[in-house]
Amino acid sequence: MEVILLQDTRNLGKRGEVVDVKPGYARNFLLPQGVALEANQGNMAFFEQQREKIDAAHSKALEEAQEMAAKINEIRITVSKRVGESGTLYGSVTTMDVVAALAEKDVTVEKRQIDLGAISLKTLGEHPVKIDLHAEVDAEVIVEIVPAD
Repeated sequence: MEVILLQDTRNLGKRGEVVDVKPGYARNFLLPQGVALEANQGNMAFFEQQREKIDAAHSKALEEAQEMAAKINEIRITVSKRVGESGTLYGSVTTMDVVAALAEKDVTVEKRQIDLGAISLKTLGEHPVKIDLHAEVDAEVIVEIVPAD
C-alpha cells in the first residue's frame, strides 16, 4: 500500500515522500496516528495544498525537540533498586523507571521514546540512555543506579 508521509519517520522516509508499506502497518498505525495519508489523487493534491502548514508544524516541533534535548542532556537521574549480596540487581531498570525519574525533574517523555537499545540496566553505576525526541533530534540522559536502603 502506498502512503504519503506527513512527517519524517525513522526507517521509513521524509515528509512528503510516497512510500510503499504493508497494508496493516498503514491501516493500524500510520493512518490513525496522522503520520501518513493514503496515496491517491485527492490526497496528493491535498498534501501539496497543505505543504506550507505541514512544514511550519514540522519546524515548530523540531524547535521544541531541540529545546527539550538541551534540557535533557544536562540532567542526571538516580534510580535506586534492590541489590543482592553479589552486587547484581533483582530485575532491571525499565523504561518506566526512567520516565518516572525524568518526571520528578519536570521532564515529560513517553516510554516509547526511550531507547535502551542493546544495553541492559542490570548493574550498579552510570549508564547513558538515548531518548528519541524527534526524527532529527536525540538526547542522552545519564542514569545512575544505586542500591536501595
